[in-house]
Amino acid sequence: MKSELRKPKAEPNPNSEVRSGPRGGFGIRDSGFGHGSAFGFRLSVFVLVLASMVFVIEAAARPPNILLIVSDDQGYPDLGCIGTKPVLTPTLDRLAAEGVRATSYYVTWPACTPSRGSVLTGRYPQRNGLYDMVRNDLVNYGHRYGAEEYAVSPEMTLGLDPRELTLGDVLKKAGYRTGVVGKWDMGQAKRYLPLQRGFDFFYGHGNNGIDYYTHERYGVPSLFRGNERTEADKGTYATDLFKREALRFIRESGDKPWFLYLPFNAPHGASSFAKDTPEPKTGAKTAKRPPGEGVQVPEKYAALYRDKVKEERLARYFGAVTCMDEAIGEIVAHLKQQGQGENTLIIFHSDNGGSGNGGNAPLRGGKSTMFEGGLRSPFIAWWPGKLPAGKVTDEFLTALELLPTFAAIAGAKLDPKVKLDGFDLLPVLRGEKKSPRTEMFWQRRGDQAARVGNWKWVSSARGGGLYDLSTDLGEERDLAKEKPDLAARLKARFDAWRAEMDASEPRGPFRDY
Repeated sequence: MKSELRKPKAEPNPNSEVRSGPRGGFGIRDSGFGHGSAFGFRLSVFVLVLASMVFVIEAAARPPNILLIVSDDQGYPDLGCIGTKPVLTPTLDRLAAEGVRATSYYVTWPACTPSRGSVLTGRYPQRNGLYDMVRNDLVNYGHRYGAEEYAVSPEMTLGLDPRELTLGDVLKKAGYRTGVVGKWDMGQAKRYLPLQRGFDFFYGHGNNGIDYYTHERYGVPSLFRGNERTEADKGTYATDLFKREALRFIRESGDKPWFLYLPFNAPHGASSFAKDTPEPKTGAKTAKRPPGEGVQVPEKYAALYRDKVKEERLARYFGAVTCMDEAIGEIVAHLKQQGQGENTLIIFHSDNGGSGNGGNAPLRGGKSTMFEGGLRSPFIAWWPGKLPAGKVTDEFLTALELLPTFAAIAGAKLDPKVKLDGFDLLPVLRGEKKSPRTEMFWQRRGDQAARVGNWKWVSSARGGGLYDLSTDLGEERDLAKEKPDLAARLKARFDAWRAEMDASEPRGPFRDY
């Protein structure tokens, strides 16, 4: 906001000659005062006060910083403040206590790539075109890619359609410095990487996942700085690297407003073969999926849980969450130390339901399923003085709301020709209005789901039915036979949504056009 300051009338200097000024006013003709005179002192003070006022006005008008943190495969109950698991997340718990926690927040797909594509575009996966995984499935059977083969594989040739506008595009045009640190997952060919998608800074990996220490994906070096692969940090734990680079981005942004997308790869399992994985036999009739390495974490974090859980994999999973929480804590502490805390909106959520986390109770299912455990995510928003402290809301919200929200607080102009599927959620988080969202739809190949009001309809290979989420959050009681007309109405709403998606302008990489 610009403020016009009216210059006060100068008082006559006793050593000056008063004369008539233009338009009948008065002017002062200097008759020889110096810096040591009373007038000179008052003038110096006035200039300093004026400069201070301008600084304060500019600071007040400066758009807020935005920090979007996304964890990987972290389940709905996997926060200490939920209280159902022994996981330690003191930083996230404190952000929730000082901000808003949402309990009915959904992602758009029950696994990585399409979910993250919606975060970046504000559009359903079926509208932006990235409605399945960008992944080399042969690693499921122990296949090791050579450099030439990998160069033409799906992970190198597919990605988010270059015509799609991202959060980076929107906020950069609004005057923000934009950065990505962590798991990009929108494609690795140069045209798909962040520096070509509206971001000024990138350090991370472009594919689904990596080994936390080698930063390879099943043997393929996968860490980027900018547009170039790098192995300079090989051997350092990925979460520590992402913390380091997030702090670097914030420091280098100086006084310019910034947006940092910080998608950790934790607590996702490492994308590496177990050390005893044999080479697949040539001509074998049956391909067997080799064991994965699982979640990797520094020993001190896993040790926190070995007397609390029976399984080593859970100790490592919880340890990875705690390590990530500690990294977030250092970033928040830096913001506060630099006086940026009150002018920074922080939003945290997971990309999909939990996997390898000991379950998502009270929710049914987990990652890759259409049940609540695959689609409902933990969510925290923190903005001191702008959002209420200690508020828990059960309003119906989704990841589709993020782009419109960030655009609103940044004062960004949105392209009216781009159809967005969400809205500004800040008034809802403040308690000023109810969520305008009344329905949400999901599709993962043959699996389908719809939520309309508090009713949920699921049709999938893993089961389905009609559920009343207001009384049956665990989706245990199928009411489809008792209420066939209601089930048919929800399916009809899904079909109408699907028809809208099919009628939208086609986008790659999967759609046939």
